[in-house]
Amino acid sequence: MTISQVLERRLRSHRLSAPARTIAEAAEHMLATQGQEFWGGRWALAARTKGDPSVRDIDAAFDRGEIVRSWTMRGTIHVIPARDLAWVLGITSERQFRSAAQVHRIEAIDAAELAKAEHLALQALGGGNRLTRKELFAVFEQGGVSTAHQRGYHLLVALSLRSVVCQGPVVPREGGPTREQYVVRIDEWVTEPVSPADPLAEMFFRFIASHAPAGARDFAWWSGLPLGLSRAAAEAASDRLAVVSDDGEPVYVPVGPAPRRTAAAHEVLALPPYEEYYISYSDRTVACAPEFLARIGPAMNGIVRPLLLARGEVVGVWTHSLAVDRHTDSPVPELFAPGVATDAEIGAALDRYRAFITA
Repeated sequence: MTISQVLERRLRSHRLSAPARTIAEAAEHMLATQGQEFWGGRWALAARTKGDPSVRDIDAAFDRGEIVRSWTMRGTIHVIPARDLAWVLGITSERQFRSAAQVHRIEAIDAAELAKAEHLALQALGGGNRLTRKELFAVFEQGGVSTAHQRGYHLLVALSLRSVVCQGPVVPREGGPTREQYVVRIDEWVTEPVSPADPLAEMFFRFIASHAPAGARDFAWWSGLPLGLSRAAAEAASDRLAVVSDDGEPVYVPVGPAPRRTAAAHEVLALPPYEEYYISYSDRTVACAPEFLARIGPAMNGIVRPLLLARGEVVGVWTHSLAVDRHTDSPVPELFAPGVATDAEIGAALDRYRAFITA
């Protein structure tokens, strides 16, 4: 496939040019949508859904329990359909725990301390109770579990990886979009969990369906799983995949027709920080010229700025404040080179985001 063909297909796979009917369907299609920045994860789903949903529409999906946020892979928080959370963590949590072992030693978080924190959390959140992060940390402190420095954060992550809690309904905020979610018990909040017959094959297939064309190396990076296991996952899902390139490493698309590009698809898009279209691949130069990579983020696993995309290619970045009463300000674009998109195209893309965040 040529670069232009790859980009065109990825735009459809990501539902950026072939949006899903509903927010829940967009989330299901993506499986796990990166969301370190809460507003960014919500905008990522809105950009993939028909009808220009607002931030309030995305928040309503969290409040209904359709989607949640948790540390699903690579120690990174993602938005994920609530029903898919448990089986994905069944694949990724053990490796994430091992990666956190040194931090746990430094913070003196051992098995006994985790068990105590889990008991306190289950008691406090039982019966449908929901707590802010600050309120949950107060419960820990009152129960004799310190949350000093970053200890509270690491306890929350650990309990999330143990499928004890997740982040569900949103916390209201006066004067601007919410930046926080309530912590809830998974066993009470996630009422209809699913369990695929072959979870690893399902995870690989869902990744390819939402990121194609892509291969095992891309999946290994995205999921945080070893390359060997990723190749085994590809083999297990092979009956649902087609190989479109095999230059030493197969590149896959799902069997069957790709999502159909809509007539109203936008040529220029303003996308959030840590955008899946950019961050999910072992080789990011397919969508972005190498000389501009550092302007988006200095490393493979670090800060990734909000992106401006023109016809599938990253052509710039943009900034916007979510401070109270500042979220109504106009986003500020920064193009990498002149002439890559018109002022009208860039302005329209940023206006769509502004309409989303100010609704």
